Amino acid sequence: MPRGSSDTSPSVSSEQDRSLVVRALENDQAAYLELMEKYRSALTRHIQRMVRQQEEVDDLVQECFIKAFSALKSYSADYAFSTWLYKIATNHTIDFLRKKKLATMSIDRPIQTKDGEVEYELPDTSYRPDRHIVEDQRRHFIQEAIDQLPPKYNRVIVMRHQQEKSYEEIAKELGLPLGTVKAHIFRARALLYKYLRDKRQNF
Repeated sequence: MPRGSSDTSPSVSSEQDRSLVVRALENDQAAYLELMEKYRSALTRHIQRMVRQQEEVDDLVQECFIKAFSALKSYSADYAFSTWLYKIATNHTIDFLRKKKLATMSIDRPIQTKDGEVEYELPDTSYRPDRHIVEDQRRHFIQEAIDQLPPKYNRVIVMRHQQEKSYEEIAKELGLPLGTVKAHIFRARALLYKYLRDKRQNF
């Protein structure tokens, strides 16, 4: 399993992590940034073993940090922070790959066999009469959350996820450094995640 920092011993590194987590839980933004800088490269390499498309890797790295920071209260100092972080990253990436596979798999196209064509006949175990209502409500909440974002975060998240532009295209169109665009998208996602999580808790 990858390690966060190769120039410090594991015990010193773990102690640094525990100290940063304590500070982060006290809402010290610098501690969040230090954890991100420490593990960003290693987490990127870890996810690259499972995902080839670099932009998807960049998105997943950001999403993993958001998930980890949102669940930071559940982290136990009995375990190495790096182990906990990589577990979140692995599970999140596997979920992404599973959803991507389901989205691209056609069940309408017949399979060619030596005896002719065979069509899929899958039982619909996911059928729910209110499914379209739930999906409509979810889309409404997401759009509501996007509309609540400050303008500089709203525009980058719309360009990235609704207009499906690359980071480079967004940077060029807005005349911003690539790093700034990535930072704005990260912050926008964190705000969206918090808004939607709070919304769920109120229902």
